[in-house]
Amino acid sequence: MTFTSTAAQAHSARRFSPLASPLVLLAAVSILLVALLLLPLTVPIGAMYWDLFIYFDAANRIFGGQVPGVDFFTPVGPLGYWLFALVEWIFPKGQPLLVAQWSLFLVTGPLIALVVADVDKRSRGLALALLGPFLVFQLLPFNVTSYYSFPSVDGFGIYNRQITEILYVLAAGLVFAASRRVILAVVVGTMLALFLTKVTGFFAGGLLCVVALAARRIELRLALAAAAAFLAVLAVLELFLGIVSAYVGDIVALLSMNEGSLLPRFLQAASIHFTVFGPLCLLMLALAVFDGREIAGAAKSLARSPGWTSLARLVDRPIVWIAAATFAALFVETQNTGGQGFIFLWPMLLMAWTRRGAMTGTRLGLVALLIAASSLPYFVEVTSRATRAFVGQMKYQRLANDHLGPLGQVTQRPEIIHHAEVMKQIYMDHPETYEAIARAGELPNFTLYSEPDFQLTWLMAVDEAAGAIKAFEASHGVRFETIMSLNFVNPFPWLLERQAPHAIAIGADPYRAVPDPDGTVISAVQDTDLILYPRCPVTGANERLRSLYDVAIQTKTKITLSPCWDAYVDPAVAAAASAGAAPKLRGAVSAVQ
Repeated sequence: MTFTSTAAQAHSARRFSPLASPLVLLAAVSILLVALLLLPLTVPIGAMYWDLFIYFDAANRIFGGQVPGVDFFTPVGPLGYWLFALVEWIFPKGQPLLVAQWSLFLVTGPLIALVVADVDKRSRGLALALLGPFLVFQLLPFNVTSYYSFPSVDGFGIYNRQITEILYVLAAGLVFAASRRVILAVVVGTMLALFLTKVTGFFAGGLLCVVALAARRIELRLALAAAAAFLAVLAVLELFLGIVSAYVGDIVALLSMNEGSLLPRFLQAASIHFTVFGPLCLLMLALAVFDGREIAGAAKSLARSPGWTSLARLVDRPIVWIAAATFAALFVETQNTGGQGFIFLWPMLLMAWTRRGAMTGTRLGLVALLIAASSLPYFVEVTSRATRAFVGQMKYQRLANDHLGPLGQVTQRPEIIHHAEVMKQIYMDHPETYEAIARAGELPNFTLYSEPDFQLTWLMAVDEAAGAIKAFEASHGVRFETIMSLNFVNPFPWLLERQAPHAIAIGADPYRAVPDPDGTVISAVQDTDLILYPRCPVTGANERLRSLYDVAIQTKTKITLSPCWDAYVDPAVAAAASAGAAPKLRGAVSAVQ
């Protein structure tokens, strides 16, 4: 690759204060994150916040000795769950969303440090230009598209954000790193992280690596060494945990449940992200026009004398890198709801600027304008939403609870919390209305899960259930060691320090991420001590989950645990509860149904 850096630039980099070093900045950020995770911070709850609690379900299983993919079905790879479990164990008071968001820094931090340290030897300005946006997107838990108008954070799309943040590091290393050792470490580290996080990100990263190989940014020998190291790590994971084959099996199962044409998804992704996709297309068109003769000359040279050198002359140019990264970003977005979209194109856009050469006047202004239009919208969106959330929650109210622990470290506007309380009471008083809506295959509100008031109602119901379980156990002298919830997430084993049943899927979306139960799953459900069914409100998704496991649930007896929760327990437990004293629960009746 041709850099604009020269000896003069290297001298310019050295004359900066050591405090301006990107490595010093990274160290300072790391210390700040540790300090913040030691505090019981709160964040304003946002749309689909309950996605975050999948991580607690996974972490509880991991601490209980279960292996993601092997002992329970997962919607994505195991890395994010492992990192969350580790950081949560070290910082038990940390706000859960910040733990989930910042835990990836254990992987991306050292890798981006290698890249910027290498680039800093030639150009400090360029190193800081790579590091600055990375830190913004890595540290702020916000997606580039908003699903709710009031200031709030995004507890959903976490692993979607993670793969684009990893791809950012990979792109920066492939485009700007000069050291072979750095490139090797970055390629192996990021591709492993992408594979073990979400396979769509792995395919996108593979495309970037193919372009790098064709452009001779990666030599064939280095590519083979990276592949060997990658496969060696996977072989060790498979040998000791059996996780690779299980993960591949989960991917196949998910693909079978989510069949459909990719073209509509590409069109949808392009339309959702047209704010940057449109300028990127115009930028590529401009570069094609401005460099048309040179591109045509390189193509003719390749046709006359095929070879690596001729191919590299054609491929190693901004328009090719931007086109490949744009396609990779679109591919990632075809499988995502929420995330940070096209953020990993920034290194390619920087490349276009550093290779502007002798471009001047109108052409230079147009390229600068299109680069800004392709990069600034998402940077501004994330930073502005973060600022609104920080300022807005100064007047927010913390959610009152007795049993939620770190799950309850959230705030929201007092009137929204009041609305959630009112709706919970209505769900309790008029269940037949919501049962009718569920039978019709609808939700009470088309965007129900995107509304923070629903997320608050759900947390209130979880708090109620945790208290009800403790009271039931105390009244009847029983202890439920394994707990399952016929709901999207199951935080109860974590909250009550129990176990979740083996083999049961986490992130239980019955329409997209729960395979038909086999004999192992049915047996695990039958062996579960307590199966919870939420009624505030009754939804079609929860009804479908109950029907999926109906064969196993029929071996249980249903009791009313609390106004918002039915429970399925062993018939002997239900009989004893019916014959004995009723639990002292406000509004609850412990009667066999």
